[in-house]
Amino acid sequence: MEKVLLKGNYAIAKAAIKAGCSCYFGYPITPQTEIGEYLSEAMPALGRGYVCAESEVAAINMVMGAVATGVKAMTSSSSCAIGLMQETMSYAASDELPVVLISVMRAGPGLGYIYPAQGDYNQAVTGGGNGDYRTIVLSPSTVQDSIDLTYKAFYLAQKYRNPVILLSDGFLGQMMEPAVLHDYPYDEIDNSSWALTGAKDRGARQIRSLEVNQEKQNAHVYKLFEKYALIEKEEVSYEEENTLDADILLVAFGSMTRNIKAAARKLREKGLKVGTFRPVTLWPFPSKRLLELSETIKNILVVEMNMGQMTKDVKLAVNGNAKVYHFGRPTGKWVNVDEIVQATLNLGGVSYANI
Repeated sequence: MEKVLLKGNYAIAKAAIKAGCSCYFGYPITPQTEIGEYLSEAMPALGRGYVCAESEVAAINMVMGAVATGVKAMTSSSSCAIGLMQETMSYAASDELPVVLISVMRAGPGLGYIYPAQGDYNQAVTGGGNGDYRTIVLSPSTVQDSIDLTYKAFYLAQKYRNPVILLSDGFLGQMMEPAVLHDYPYDEIDNSSWALTGAKDRGARQIRSLEVNQEKQNAHVYKLFEKYALIEKEEVSYEEENTLDADILLVAFGSMTRNIKAAARKLREKGLKVGTFRPVTLWPFPSKRLLELSETIKNILVVEMNMGQMTKDVKLAVNGNAKVYHFGRPTGKWVNVDEIVQATLNLGGVSYANI
């Protein structure tokens, strides 16, 4: 298939359609509004459901109701509005419902603005809902990733009956680059054993999170965490470059990955042995691989447009084997390649005679 020039938000919308999304429920907020805008025309034309809900809370609850019937459904929003959806994400995790949520980050805290930012890592990975639960989080770095990981979000949500967040950002959502809009690559998951489709030919089913019996509630949570352990075993995804001989490792997620790769190339030209590492799944986090890399790489620079949210997970992963530094800013001007190069050169305790 030929590449076509696509904006990141439109790529997500188009991929959702090809993934078989039957219903979209949303509420406009910059910088993700183009997703709903595109689907407002495309979904009805295909005979599929589209609702511009009265609020973000309404939108996410509509998604939960739809996926309970076995169809694929999603919503999209940004930052402060994603915060309003956290209660329902907790419900969906407990109810084991395949909710797909597209989160396109903007600046915060609070209402913030549409400046470039990556400040919703904690919100996505840790979650703001109550109780013990986990949400699968996928992080694209290119428009092509936005397509591929939208497909994967629908597949993993169905496979594990678990909410999935695609964590994009305003920079990636608004940029355009060539990408291949290929067909949905995954097998469809049979959900006939649990979906609420009417009890005419079978016994009644219930999907609920209220459980007044503490033994049953404990058993349910233990079962959820058995599933989470399986996800951690099977679904960790990352990419790395030039790590075999590296003395310094640059780590980033999402669109910032593009800049650490360019910085690493410049630093290699200067004679520094620099590698890069990008978690594709923010949860499950690739802790095991980072720990392995820290056996030989003793200086790690985490570059992110926030105040060090992923940095803490990198520190936990390496368990003291390496020095972990953070470089970035909370919002605004994107951390550029030359800034990353200089920050790498400034790492404490690192000396290269040939610079």
